[in-house]
Amino acid sequence: MTGNVVLDAYAGRAEEYTALLGSMANTHESDQRFVAQWARDLRGAVIDAGCGPGHWTDFLKKRGVDAEGIDHVQAFIVQARKRFPTVPFRVASLCDLEVPDGHAAAILAWYSVIHLAPNDLPTVLREFARCIAPGGSLLLGFFEGDTVEPFPHAVTTAYFWPIGEMSTQLEAAGFHVHAVNTRTDPGKRSHAAIIAHRIDGSAPSEVPC
Repeated sequence: MTGNVVLDAYAGRAEEYTALLGSMANTHESDQRFVAQWARDLRGAVIDAGCGPGHWTDFLKKRGVDAEGIDHVQAFIVQARKRFPTVPFRVASLCDLEVPDGHAAAILAWYSVIHLAPNDLPTVLREFARCIAPGGSLLLGFFEGDTVEPFPHAVTTAYFWPIGEMSTQLEAAGFHVHAVNTRTDPGKRSHAAIIAHRIDGSAPSEVPC
């Protein structure tokens, strides 16, 4: 249910979202530095999961990363392909990235899980773990809060997550938390980003959404 609501909400506002937020000029410089530093030593396939209009995928590509953008909103993928024709994009769901086990060296999930209901998040994190090779990396961006709770995001309901609780969810999915970055701008919601590494061992069982 959550997936359909989010899909419909973004499909109806894809052009507006792209115009307002679909450029690196609309991103925070500290976020750019953090993602660029994470991407610096990546080798192998990288998935920008929930790429939206594709600007972060292009950001990675320009830094020599073998990046591919996926999103379940067809309108975003259409726009991304037009705006960044040398970057690969395709339609896929966060709970089924449609790649073999261990395919990716890393996944960027930059605010792409914020609309997932708390009960749905573990399924997506397990899918990320399935797709990342042992020792590979996940960079997850989200809104930080004192408790797990919904708030009225401009597009559709999103959720705050405490860093500790998100870390627990990642560890349960098969990751080890490596680094945490936070940012709070005056008058804005608090932001957090976690870099986690896929623990060696068998991939978690795939659970359909």
